[in-house]
Amino acid sequence: MAVEKGLRADARRNRDLIVAAAQELFLEQGVDVPLEEVARRAGVGVGTLYRRFPDRDALLRAVGEESLRRLVDLAETSWREEPDAWHALCRFLRGSVALRLGVLPAKLEPHLHQRLRVGPDLHEMRQRVIAAVLRMIERAQADGALRADIGPGDVALLMTLNVYTPPGMHNEQAMGRVVEIVLDGLRADAGSPLPGTPLDEDDLRHYTAVRLPPAQ
Repeated sequence: MAVEKGLRADARRNRDLIVAAAQELFLEQGVDVPLEEVARRAGVGVGTLYRRFPDRDALLRAVGEESLRRLVDLAETSWREEPDAWHALCRFLRGSVALRLGVLPAKLEPHLHQRLRVGPDLHEMRQRVIAAVLRMIERAQADGALRADIGPGDVALLMTLNVYTPPGMHNEQAMGRVVEIVLDGLRADAGSPLPGTPLDEDDLRHYTAVRLPPAQ
């Protein structure tokens, strides 16, 4: 997790704990969870939290930034380590769903969501994700593994897939089954044609626009 330069080791550790706890609680309970609860989950004092994050928006920005950093790592690691583009794309989509990328934006009030999307400071990370996704799609289609009527924007939609989990079923089990059903539908030999036209690169850029406001 990237942090501000110059932080002491204990300060970095506290910051990382706070961001991780906030991400868990925002996903579990929504973004209005008391920040005191975030501090408790992180195992730090409330004063420590407010020294690093003076308000809720600052903490939300940090959570969004960390999610994007993890997505960059997932995309580039998948491409580097898998034997071909199809397996890289499958690994990337499985990992994206596991990160629950679609949950937090759904919990945000629309005006707050828009504030968290403006600003150029995460442009480079977004470009790296976009480049990796485009490379996976183009190569997998050229290899004949990915169906031809899928566009980059379609993959972006699948990256934010979220599934309601029935009582008594573990979320990982439900999501795992749905993801594998989706991946089978992406294969070049899938039987049913898709309605409409493929979502294109512009759609991919729109859906990955996790842009955060510059620091004040």
